Amino acid sequence: MRSILDKLIVFLLITIAMTGCSKSFLDRPSESQISADNFYQTSNDLRLATAALYAGSPWGDWNYTCYLPVGEVLSGNMAVGYWGDAVQLNTFTVTGLNEIMISNWKGMYNIIAQCNVTINSIAQKAPASIPDKDKNAASAEARFIRGFAYYNLAVLWGAVPIIEDNTKLIENPLVNRIKTEDVYKFAINDLTFAAENLPTSDAAGRVTTWSAQGMLSKVYLTAAGLNHDGGTRDQAYLDSARKYAGNVCKNSGLALVTNYADIFKTQFNDNSESLFALQWAAGATWLEGNMLQIYSPGGTEISANGQAGWFGIRPTIDMYQLYTTADSMRRKATFMINGDYYPELNAAGGGYKYTGDCGLKKHIIGTNKDNNAPTMTLTSSTEHNALLRLADVYLIYAESILGNNGSNADGEALLYFNKVRARAGIAPASMIDIDTLINERRIELAAEGQYWIDLVRLSYYNPAKAISKLNGEQRVTFSISNGVVTAADPYGDVTPATIQSFSFPIPSSEITANPKLSEPPVSYY
Repeated sequence: MRSILDKLIVFLLITIAMTGCSKSFLDRPSESQISADNFYQTSNDLRLATAALYAGSPWGDWNYTCYLPVGEVLSGNMAVGYWGDAVQLNTFTVTGLNEIMISNWKGMYNIIAQCNVTINSIAQKAPASIPDKDKNAASAEARFIRGFAYYNLAVLWGAVPIIEDNTKLIENPLVNRIKTEDVYKFAINDLTFAAENLPTSDAAGRVTTWSAQGMLSKVYLTAAGLNHDGGTRDQAYLDSARKYAGNVCKNSGLALVTNYADIFKTQFNDNSESLFALQWAAGATWLEGNMLQIYSPGGTEISANGQAGWFGIRPTIDMYQLYTTADSMRRKATFMINGDYYPELNAAGGGYKYTGDCGLKKHIIGTNKDNNAPTMTLTSSTEHNALLRLADVYLIYAESILGNNGSNADGEALLYFNKVRARAGIAPASMIDIDTLINERRIELAAEGQYWIDLVRLSYYNPAKAISKLNGEQRVTFSISNGVVTAADPYGDVTPATIQSFSFPIPSSEITANPKLSEPPVSYY
């Protein structure tokens, strides 16, 4: 079956023309759009339309600017110096002018705008000759991605506007924020439609019902704690998280990739563990491709076209010390430490031995020859980085079973929890509690933008524990000499975290354009 990359570039130009080069979700649709009357006329047109939603400039900016800084620097897994906006994330001093958070807001709403165009065009322009099954499946792909975007916005900002039709902003450009619980409900509705209308299997890289059910389990698990700061989560939502995660674990037929390090190599793009991955192509222009290799800690010998990475993102002491000696497989696949050898990097030159102190390995895929990608550049990596993996869903399943219990030795929970550990070569656990779950997720999903989401989820129902975790971290990088770890100078003075640290100011430019964003949120349903 052909990858959706084969069709992505053709339709991307059409989608950009139809949605306009939006810089804010308040931007107006272009007056010179390609006519949708001449498109969305066949099932193949619908497939082309949805293919364009998996990559491109909205994702490119978000993937480069937000994916690691927000998920990893905010959470204390990594730190970046010489980038003032990233230092704000590390020190809990984020303002409405922070360019990383502005890019996150704009990126998610640009993605939403593209999904809205696709969803509404299918409903309004697709003829009766296209089978309803095909229409629903195409809409389900777009609604999956839209649901993902709204979930991301809810995690970071809580109450945000819900936009289903960007053309309505022409008549009414000033819109209210929507209550956080309704934003989650909107995401749940989108993902439920996706789960009911996506196929059980599809071409490599396309989302399926298992993708949607896995994402649904995560949204339900997160929303279960909202407005429950007394320590007990909503049981109905926990049950829904358990239901959907359990379906994926037991009924999908999917399995973990045998070797953890292989997940992040390009020859294993869109593997059986990947439930939702961005579909990148080599040769894309600035902010339109996968730019994660700019975070490479190595030189030209492990970078595309002889261009070395320039953004030194590094693990913190707190992150590094979570890895036990037995957990060296995941550590080495995620972070480079002095002396580590990687035969897959600079393979034609005999491999690569890292000689720095510490740096990022995950997402660093090497040269053009290493990846059989002659047109790949430093800013257009061919790694299809996964935003949802099966291992993530296994751990969600375990946490949903734990639920409101202090600890649990449930056989189902331990089965899938220990599948993740077994793949890493770690001894099985005989019980789980929220701390063991959070630590396992932190290690398994490090450098994949997940840990901040886990902390926000915890802050909803146990704010004291979430605050304590942040304030107990050593949020500085380090060097190692003869096995001795020495802390580096901190990147700015860390302000003690509070419950306010778990949500962010709306970008100042958005409030200027729409003063209603400063008003109390309203209900959507």
